[in-house]
Amino acid sequence: MAPYDEIRTARLLLRRWRPEDREPFAALGASPAVMRHFPSTLTREQSDAFVDRIEAHFAEHGYGLWVVEVDGELAGFTGLMWQQGLPVDPALEVGWRFAERFWNHGYATEAARAALEVGLEVTPQVISVTAVTNERSWRVMERLGLERVQEFDHPRVEKGHPLERHYLYATP
Repeated sequence: MAPYDEIRTARLLLRRWRPEDREPFAALGASPAVMRHFPSTLTREQSDAFVDRIEAHFAEHGYGLWVVEVDGELAGFTGLMWQQGLPVDPALEVGWRFAERFWNHGYATEAARAALEVGLEVTPQVISVTAVTNERSWRVMERLGLERVQEFDHPRVEKGHPLERHYLYATP
């Protein structure tokens, strides 16, 4: 097992993806509540393509977006992905997405803190971005100790879309 195939926190298991994760992950991406701060929900094909990109990232870097398990169940994901085209370019981004029933338990903060530790082992600065409307996520960023650096128009969101404006947070 590679060093970052699994990470354990007090309550969570962060692990690599398995074929059986694709169906519950597709359900997560199809949820209007979960995807409220994204331009659209994901089709099964889009969801599977995202998992393929995650696995390719792991193959190249040895870390990426991990499945987060709570009591043996896929709760969502958290982790690290290299991004281009953002105000900091290239940038290692820490991010997360959880099924609605796993909100308000501190899982996003706990999992992202573990991912952030890995990120800071490989680069001196880690960023996180979210739509300005996504207060839940930017509050997690603040609990992680990230600082709001700037507001910007996300280049992969259609001009004029209500979610175009984003916050960029970064490690101090």
